[in-house]
Amino acid sequence: MTGLHGIAGIDEAGRGPMIGPMVICGVLIDSKKLPELEQIGARDSKTLSHSRRLKLKVKIEQVATRIEIRSVSAADIDRLRKRTTLNEIEVAEFVSIAKALKPQKLYLDAVDVIAERFGEKIGNLSGLASKGAVIISEHKADSKYPIVSAASIIAKVERDRVISEYHKKYGDFGSGYPSDPKTVNFVRNLVRDHEELPPIVRKSWDSVRKIIDDEATKQSTLD
Repeated sequence: MTGLHGIAGIDEAGRGPMIGPMVICGVLIDSKKLPELEQIGARDSKTLSHSRRLKLKVKIEQVATRIEIRSVSAADIDRLRKRTTLNEIEVAEFVSIAKALKPQKLYLDAVDVIAERFGEKIGNLSGLASKGAVIISEHKADSKYPIVSAASIIAKVERDRVISEYHKKYGDFGSGYPSDPKTVNFVRNLVRDHEELPPIVRKSWDSVRKIIDDEATKQSTLD
């Protein structure tokens, strides 16, 4: 396996929200350090508190050989989705990270409904498959493999950092997810007041389009 070293995991945070970026992270470690990653308690970021994720991030950075982060802004997601799918946007970022890390073994949290197909695509487009890298692509890999958990933790911490910056600039809109009433009300109030939606809002999102349509319907009823 020419030029390939260690074990890597790649995962994302912020695939589904209506506000903010999607962050993709890859973590590469020396295979001998895998037990260390397990010892520090790296597990699926969704099961951890914010403060626990921050502590683990520091420990992961100490164990990792290399960390790669890619962030796709809401504006970029809107622009790219005019000609491609969210899955393909994600594939491009996973490939970019895989190329940078060059692992002998790569674990992926698959975004495709067919996990194997996702792994094959990343392996082929990154050139890792032709170099003999082993690629394991599974759904919920972040809850099965500590190396993917590590990537998921760092991706989530980075997205949280960005959201915190946005709160300072735009006010507290909550988590940015459509399941958060605070987020929905933030977007709804802007639409109702006929204010332009800021670039942090994914205007191409169904949940955002629905709010715009609902408010337009209410307005025409009033008129």
